[in-house]
Formats: sequence, structure tokens, C-alpha cells
Amino acid sequence: MPYDPVEEFKLREHVQTTVGKLSSAGWVVLTISLHKLLLRRVRALGDDIVTRMIAAERSATAISPERGINYLRGKLSRELDGQNGIAADVSREITTFVDANPDKAERMVVFVGRAGALYPFFRVSALLKHLDGRTRNVPVVLLYPGERRGDAGLAFMGELAPDRDYRPRIYP
Repeated sequence: MPYDPVEEFKLREHVQTTVGKLSSAGWVVLTISLHKLLLRRVRALGDDIVTRMIAAERSATAISPERGINYLRGKLSRELDGQNGIAADVSREITTFVDANPDKAERMVVFVGRAGALYPFFRVSALLKHLDGRTRNVPVVLLYPGERRGDAGLAFMGELAPDRDYRPRIYP
């Protein structure tokens, strides 16, 4: 579900209200914060590595802001991308949730939010690609900070060129 990144706080409030209504109606709802998963992965690198990354990013940024971002993009892509990246964390959270509520699978939904925290280090299309088939058939709603372009194109944060390879349904 795409939304204007400027509306992030309004969206969070709306999701919180929606989760409350769904829960009251007997649904079992999981919310996953990509921001928290990103921070968990960065912290798992260890203080020494993070301190060195910060110093290297500052040094690269002093030469050129793009250089600093590119440095971090390279370092973080190893942690975020691929089957064992952040998609594995999302899948693991969903699996744990389903296993904890086996009798409620028909009334489950997952909301994945805070995707903007991944910008500009990771494209959400990569997350969706690696999540495919790893959600135990539970409906997953990705709250997408960006804009829809055309029938199947999404521009992450309204900044990146649209990725037109989205197979999931895009809601207005």
C-alpha cells in the first residue's frame, strides 16, 4: 500500500487504529518494523565494526556526500540484501507469529512498516522478491513510502526510478 512519505506519522496513527479495530473483531495482527530489524542487524555487527563504519562514512562524506552514502550502501547491502538478509528476519517473525497462533491462521494479517528506514540502502522490491513463498500464506500488507507510477510501478520514497517488477497487488 503506497503512501506519501510526508504522511508517515499520519499513516502510523491510521495503522494503529486499524490494528485495534481488527483485533476487536477477532483478527490476530502482527506489525513488523523494518526500522527495528535494520537496527537489530546493525547492532549485531558489534560496536567496533559500527564505530569503524561511522568513521569511514564521515571521512567519505567529507570528500563528497554521495561517496558517504555509497560507502554505507555497500556495507549495509551485505546485511540487508538477499535471501538471508532482512527478508529472512521478516519471514522468521511471521513464522514465529503463525506458530504461536496455529488455530487462528484464517484470521491473521501482518503489516510491515517503517520501510523508509531502508532508504537509500535497499529497495523494497528486493524484500518482496525474497519474501515470496516465505509468509506461510498469511496476508502481508507492506506499507510503502513512495508513489505508484503506472499500473505496476512503484517509486521508493518518490525518489528512485520506478521498479516495474512488482508482482504483489498494489492497493491505491
